[in-house]
Amino acid sequence: MSINVFKKILFIVLLSYLPAKAMAWGLLGHRVVGEIAQNYLNKRAGREVKMILGHESLAMASNWADFIKSEPSYNYIGNWHYINLPASLSSEQLQGKLLKDTATNAYTKIRFLSTELKNKALDQDKKVMYLRLLIHIVGDLHQPMHTGRFEDLGGNRVLLSWFGQPSNLHRVWDSDLIESQELSYTEYSRSVNFIDKSRLFQMQNEDVNLWVEDSYSVSEKIYSNVKSGDKLSYRYIYDYLAIANQQLLKGGVHLAALLNQIFN
Repeated sequence: MSINVFKKILFIVLLSYLPAKAMAWGLLGHRVVGEIAQNYLNKRAGREVKMILGHESLAMASNWADFIKSEPSYNYIGNWHYINLPASLSSEQLQGKLLKDTATNAYTKIRFLSTELKNKALDQDKKVMYLRLLIHIVGDLHQPMHTGRFEDLGGNRVLLSWFGQPSNLHRVWDSDLIESQELSYTEYSRSVNFIDKSRLFQMQNEDVNLWVEDSYSVSEKIYSNVKSGDKLSYRYIYDYLAIANQQLLKGGVHLAALLNQIFN
Protein backbone atom coordinates (compact mmCIF):
# COMPACT_ATOMS: atom_id res chain seq x y z
CA MET A 1 0.00 0.00 0.00
CA SER A 2 1.42 3.40 -0.94
CA ILE A 3 1.85 6.14 1.67
CA ASN A 4 -0.70 8.38 -0.08
CA VAL A 5 -3.36 5.65 -0.09
CA PHE A 6 -2.65 4.93 3.58
CA LYS A 7 -3.07 8.62 4.45
CA LYS A 8 -6.41 8.76 2.65
CA ILE A 9 -7.70 5.70 4.48
CA LEU A 10 -6.50 7.05 7.82
CA PHE A 11 -8.22 10.38 7.12
CA ILE A 12 -11.55 8.66 6.39
CA VAL A 13 -11.28 6.47 9.49
CA LEU A 14 -10.59 9.45 11.73
CA LEU A 15 -13.51 11.34 10.25
CA SER A 16 -15.80 8.44 11.05
CA TYR A 17 -15.17 9.05 14.74
CA LEU A 18 -16.31 12.65 14.61
CA PRO A 19 -19.72 13.26 16.20
CA ALA A 20 -22.62 13.43 13.76
CA LYS A 21 -23.94 16.52 15.51
CA ALA A 22 -21.39 18.90 17.00
CA MET A 23 -22.39 21.50 19.55
CA ALA A 24 -23.42 24.77 17.95
CA TRP A 25 -20.79 27.48 18.45
CA GLY A 26 -19.11 25.17 20.99
CA LEU A 27 -18.67 26.27 24.59
CA LEU A 28 -16.86 29.43 23.62
CA GLY A 29 -19.28 30.75 21.02
CA HIS A 30 -22.37 30.22 23.15
CA ARG A 31 -20.75 32.00 26.08
CA VAL A 32 -19.78 34.90 23.83
CA VAL A 33 -23.42 35.26 22.73
CA GLY A 34 -24.59 35.13 26.36
CA GLU A 35 -21.97 37.63 27.54
CA ILE A 36 -22.86 40.10 24.79
CA ALA A 37 -26.57 39.73 25.55
CA GLN A 38 -25.96 40.53 29.23
CA ASN A 39 -24.77 43.99 28.18
CA TYR A 40 -28.01 44.82 26.36
CA LEU A 41 -30.60 43.67 28.91
CA ASN A 42 -32.75 46.44 30.29
CA LYS A 43 -33.12 46.72 34.07
CA ARG A 44 -36.44 44.91 34.26
CA ALA A 45 -35.30 41.99 32.12
CA GLY A 46 -32.07 41.83 34.11
CA ARG A 47 -34.03 41.51 37.36
CA GLU A 48 -36.34 38.84 35.92
CA VAL A 49 -33.43 36.83 34.55
CA LYS A 50 -31.68 37.00 37.93
CA MET A 51 -34.85 35.86 39.70
CA ILE A 52 -34.93 32.80 37.42
CA LEU A 53 -31.24 31.93 37.13
CA GLY A 54 -29.94 33.31 40.43
CA HIS A 55 -26.18 33.84 40.21
CA GLU A 56 -25.92 31.97 36.90
CA SER A 57 -25.12 34.45 34.11
CA LEU A 58 -26.48 34.20 30.59
CA ALA A 59 -23.01 33.13 29.48
CA MET A 60 -22.79 30.28 31.99
CA ALA A 61 -26.38 29.18 31.33
CA SER A 62 -25.83 29.13 27.58
CA ASN A 63 -24.44 25.59 27.26
CA TRP A 64 -26.90 23.73 29.48
CA ALA A 65 -28.89 22.55 26.45
CA ASP A 66 -25.79 20.81 25.08
CA PHE A 67 -24.66 19.40 28.43
CA ILE A 68 -28.08 17.82 28.96
CA LYS A 69 -27.65 15.74 25.82
CA SER A 70 -25.93 13.21 28.05
CA GLU A 71 -29.29 12.55 29.75
CA PRO A 72 -31.50 10.24 27.59
CA SER A 73 -34.73 11.68 29.00
CA TYR A 74 -33.92 14.94 27.20
CA ASN A 75 -33.44 13.35 23.78
CA TYR A 76 -36.69 14.94 22.64
CA ILE A 77 -35.05 18.39 22.47
CA GLY A 78 -32.42 17.24 19.96
CA ASN A 79 -34.05 18.85 16.94
CA TRP A 80 -34.79 22.07 18.81
CA HIS A 81 -31.23 23.17 18.01
CA TYR A 82 -31.57 23.75 14.26
CA ILE A 83 -33.86 24.23 11.29
CA ASN A 84 -33.08 22.38 8.06
CA LEU A 85 -33.70 24.39 4.90
CA PRO A 86 -33.25 23.39 1.25
CA ALA A 87 -30.77 25.16 -1.00
CA SER A 88 -31.46 28.25 -3.10
CA LEU A 89 -34.62 29.56 -1.45
CA SER A 90 -35.59 33.13 -2.31
CA SER A 91 -36.53 35.50 0.50
CA GLU A 92 -40.21 35.12 -0.40
CA GLN A 93 -39.97 31.32 -0.46
CA LEU A 94 -38.19 31.22 2.89
CA GLN A 95 -40.63 33.58 4.59
CA GLY A 96 -43.56 31.64 3.16
CA LYS A 97 -42.09 28.43 4.51
CA LEU A 98 -41.63 29.92 7.97
CA LEU A 99 -45.17 31.28 7.97
CA LYS A 100 -46.51 27.73 7.56
CA ASP A 101 -43.88 26.03 9.73
CA THR A 102 -45.30 23.67 12.37
CA ALA A 103 -42.27 21.35 12.59
CA THR A 104 -40.19 20.94 15.72
CA ASN A 105 -37.13 23.08 15.10
CA ALA A 106 -35.18 26.08 16.40
CA TYR A 107 -37.55 28.60 14.83
CA THR A 108 -40.80 27.18 16.20
CA LYS A 109 -39.28 26.41 19.60
CA ILE A 110 -37.94 29.92 20.07
CA ARG A 111 -41.49 31.13 19.58
CA PHE A 112 -42.84 28.45 21.94
CA LEU A 113 -40.30 29.18 24.69
CA SER A 114 -40.85 32.93 24.39
CA THR A 115 -44.59 32.50 24.86
CA GLU A 116 -44.14 30.15 27.81
CA LEU A 117 -41.72 32.49 29.61
CA LYS A 118 -44.29 35.30 29.43
CA ASN A 119 -46.57 33.19 31.64
CA LYS A 120 -46.06 34.55 35.15
CA ALA A 121 -47.69 31.41 36.61
CA LEU A 122 -45.09 29.10 35.06
CA ASP A 123 -43.39 26.83 37.61
CA GLN A 124 -39.93 27.97 38.66
CA ASP A 125 -38.31 24.72 37.46
CA LYS A 126 -39.79 25.21 34.02
CA LYS A 127 -38.76 28.85 33.98
CA VAL A 128 -35.15 27.82 34.59
CA MET A 129 -35.21 25.08 31.98
CA TYR A 130 -37.02 27.16 29.35
CA LEU A 131 -34.78 30.18 29.83
CA ARG A 132 -31.64 28.06 29.56
CA LEU A 133 -33.01 26.47 26.40
CA LEU A 134 -33.97 29.82 24.89
CA ILE A 135 -30.53 31.31 25.54
CA HIS A 136 -28.91 28.35 23.82
CA ILE A 137 -31.27 28.01 20.86
CA VAL A 138 -31.06 31.70 19.98
CA GLY A 139 -27.30 31.20 19.82
CA ASP A 140 -27.80 28.08 17.70
CA LEU A 141 -29.93 29.93 15.17
CA HIS A 142 -27.13 32.43 14.55
CA GLN A 143 -24.64 29.67 13.74
CA PRO A 144 -25.22 29.59 9.97
CA MET A 145 -24.90 25.82 9.59
CA HIS A 146 -27.88 25.42 11.93
CA THR A 147 -29.98 26.67 9.03
CA GLY A 148 -28.21 24.21 6.71
CA ARG A 149 -29.41 21.32 4.62
CA PHE A 150 -31.04 18.10 5.74
CA GLU A 151 -29.12 15.89 3.31
CA ASP A 152 -25.71 16.74 4.80
CA LEU A 153 -26.88 17.29 8.40
CA GLY A 154 -26.08 20.98 8.33
CA GLY A 155 -22.60 20.42 6.97
CA ASN A 156 -21.67 17.49 9.22
CA ARG A 157 -21.24 15.30 6.13
CA VAL A 158 -19.09 17.85 4.31
CA LEU A 159 -15.79 16.28 5.36
CA LEU A 160 -12.64 18.38 5.19
CA SER A 161 -9.50 19.19 7.15
CA TRP A 162 -8.72 22.08 9.45
CA PHE A 163 -5.00 22.84 9.69
CA GLY A 164 -4.32 19.24 8.68
CA GLN A 165 -6.72 17.69 11.22
CA PRO A 166 -9.97 15.88 10.28
CA SER A 167 -13.06 18.05 10.64
CA ASN A 168 -16.29 18.91 8.84
CA LEU A 169 -18.04 22.07 7.76
CA HIS A 170 -20.39 22.12 10.73
CA ARG A 171 -17.59 21.69 13.22
CA VAL A 172 -15.52 24.41 11.55
CA TRP A 173 -18.32 26.87 12.25
CA ASP A 174 -19.21 25.46 15.66
CA SER A 175 -15.76 25.70 17.13
CA ASP A 176 -12.71 25.50 14.86
CA LEU A 177 -13.00 29.00 13.42
CA ILE A 178 -13.75 30.74 16.71
CA GLU A 179 -11.35 28.78 18.88
CA SER A 180 -8.54 29.59 16.45
CA GLN A 181 -8.46 33.05 18.06
CA GLU A 182 -7.43 31.58 21.43
CA LEU A 183 -9.45 34.06 23.48
CA SER A 184 -11.56 33.61 26.60
CA TYR A 185 -15.27 34.26 26.17
CA THR A 186 -14.98 37.61 27.98
CA GLU A 187 -12.03 38.66 25.80
CA TYR A 188 -13.85 37.54 22.68
CA SER A 189 -17.03 39.38 23.66
CA ARG A 190 -15.15 42.63 24.19
CA SER A 191 -13.36 42.23 20.86
CA VAL A 192 -16.56 41.99 18.77
CA ASN A 193 -19.10 44.04 20.73
CA PHE A 194 -19.00 47.21 18.65
CA ILE A 195 -22.13 48.53 16.96
CA ASP A 196 -23.48 51.98 16.11
CA LYS A 197 -26.77 53.14 17.61
CA SER A 198 -28.80 53.07 14.40
CA ARG A 199 -27.75 49.50 13.59
CA LEU A 200 -28.34 48.46 17.20
CA PHE A 201 -31.87 49.87 17.10
CA GLN A 202 -32.54 48.07 13.82
CA MET A 203 -31.29 44.73 15.15
CA GLN A 204 -33.25 45.08 18.38
CA ASN A 205 -36.44 45.33 16.34
CA GLU A 206 -35.84 42.39 13.99
CA ASP A 207 -38.20 39.44 14.30
CA VAL A 208 -37.09 35.81 14.58
CA ASN A 209 -38.02 35.10 10.97
CA LEU A 210 -35.44 37.68 9.87
CA TRP A 211 -32.80 36.01 12.05
CA VAL A 212 -33.47 32.79 10.17
CA GLU A 213 -33.23 34.48 6.79
CA ASP A 214 -29.98 36.20 7.71
CA SER A 215 -28.33 32.98 8.95
CA TYR A 216 -29.63 31.12 5.92
CA SER A 217 -28.11 33.65 3.52
CA VAL A 218 -24.76 33.25 5.27
CA SER A 219 -25.02 29.45 5.10
CA GLU A 220 -25.69 29.65 1.36
CA LYS A 221 -22.49 31.65 0.91
CA ILE A 222 -20.56 29.14 3.03
CA TYR A 223 -21.85 26.19 1.01
CA SER A 224 -21.00 27.86 -2.29
CA ASN A 225 -17.33 28.24 -1.38
CA VAL A 226 -16.40 24.84 0.05
CA LYS A 227 -16.56 21.18 -0.91
CA SER A 228 -15.72 17.85 0.73
CA GLY A 229 -11.98 17.25 0.87
CA ASP A 230 -11.00 20.93 1.07
CA LYS A 231 -8.03 21.78 3.26
CA LEU A 232 -8.87 24.83 5.33
CA SER A 233 -6.44 26.95 7.31
CA TYR A 234 -5.40 30.61 7.57
CA ARG A 235 -7.08 31.72 4.34
CA TYR A 236 -10.44 30.50 5.59
CA ILE A 237 -9.98 32.45 8.82
CA TYR A 238 -9.15 35.55 6.77
CA ASP A 239 -12.23 35.11 4.59
CA TYR A 240 -14.80 34.16 7.22
CA LEU A 241 -13.82 35.20 10.75
CA ALA A 242 -15.44 38.64 10.43
CA ILE A 243 -18.69 36.96 9.34
CA ALA A 244 -18.58 34.57 12.31
CA ASN A 245 -17.92 37.50 14.64
CA GLN A 246 -20.93 39.37 13.25
CA GLN A 247 -23.12 36.32 13.79
CA LEU A 248 -22.00 36.14 17.41
CA LEU A 249 -22.74 39.83 17.90
CA LYS A 250 -26.15 39.52 16.25
CA GLY A 251 -26.93 36.53 18.44
CA GLY A 252 -26.16 38.49 21.60
CA VAL A 253 -28.11 41.58 20.57
CA HIS A 254 -31.08 39.55 19.38
CA LEU A 255 -31.12 37.44 22.55
CA ALA A 256 -31.16 40.52 24.77
CA ALA A 257 -33.88 42.15 22.68
CA LEU A 258 -36.03 39.03 22.93
CA LEU A 259 -35.57 38.80 26.70
CA ASN A 260 -36.38 42.51 27.06
CA GLN A 261 -39.59 41.87 25.14
CA ILE A 262 -40.52 38.73 27.09
CA PHE A 263 -40.02 40.37 30.48
CA ASN A 264 -41.43 43.78 29.56
